[in-house]
Amino acid sequence: MRRQTKEIQVGNLRIGGNNPIRIQTMANTDTNDIEASVAQAKHCLEAGTELLRYTTQGTKEAENLGKIKEALRTEGIDLPLVADIHFNANVAEVAAQLVEKVRINPGNFVTGKHGDYTDEEWNDELRRIREKLHTLLSICKDKGTAIRIGVNHGSLSPRIMSRYGNTPLGLATSCMEFIELCEQEGFTNLILSVKASNTRVMIYAVRLLVQMMDAKGKNYPLHLGVTEAGSDDEGRIKSAVGIGTLLHDGIGDTIRVSLSEAPEAEIPVARKLVDYVECKMQNAKLITQN
Repeated sequence: MRRQTKEIQVGNLRIGGNNPIRIQTMANTDTNDIEASVAQAKHCLEAGTELLRYTTQGTKEAENLGKIKEALRTEGIDLPLVADIHFNANVAEVAAQLVEKVRINPGNFVTGKHGDYTDEEWNDELRRIREKLHTLLSICKDKGTAIRIGVNHGSLSPRIMSRYGNTPLGLATSCMEFIELCEQEGFTNLILSVKASNTRVMIYAVRLLVQMMDAKGKNYPLHLGVTEAGSDDEGRIKSAVGIGTLLHDGIGDTIRVSLSEAPEAEIPVARKLVDYVECKMQNAKLITQN
């Protein structure tokens, strides 16, 4: 059975709760090329995406996302857009005022030192993270913007690495830490992801995160994906193994199949995974009822 999660709002799209598993992809156009980005958004929408993410390196790119959104809305297209932020919290603050969702990476949110941390240094870095989060979360509350806490294997913060290493436990712990920081600010419009290109690491990390959330009574929706899965058969098989295994566990509320191909090519693969797992779940319900 599918794990029950809380419902969150991303623009006109509801994720989690009793809603279908949502399918999304990531644009590969230059966010500064507004015309090409709008055109690709239309292609992705036609292919079946329900959410579209853009790389957002700086303030200019964040502002251009607003222009892309405006161009789409002018044509009556309400596709929710996501700003993918890695290194600059200030860019997240700009993007949060313009699009429906912002993805932040805890590993890059503040600059940390390398090496061992004293308890005082650990707590000081948490304080600096909370100060940076405060402004972003205030904007998100005001604008109704959702946040994805997106933790990646290979880009954990030096602080987390010093205690947990580059491990599934480190991934899950980093995510839980940011959940609690957001909750301290009264912000709960969250989606979570812990990703890796290694399917075993990804599966283990997500299962650990679910266990940690369950232990604390948290039920945020989860975004699933295998980072840089590749192309052709390799990318499809890795995605089927990683995403499919967790969907079969009943875990996952939105997915992206990350292929080294055009974003439109990712969507049919995601649709097949979702359809297969939903069919299996429906059959299980019928068997239980009978």
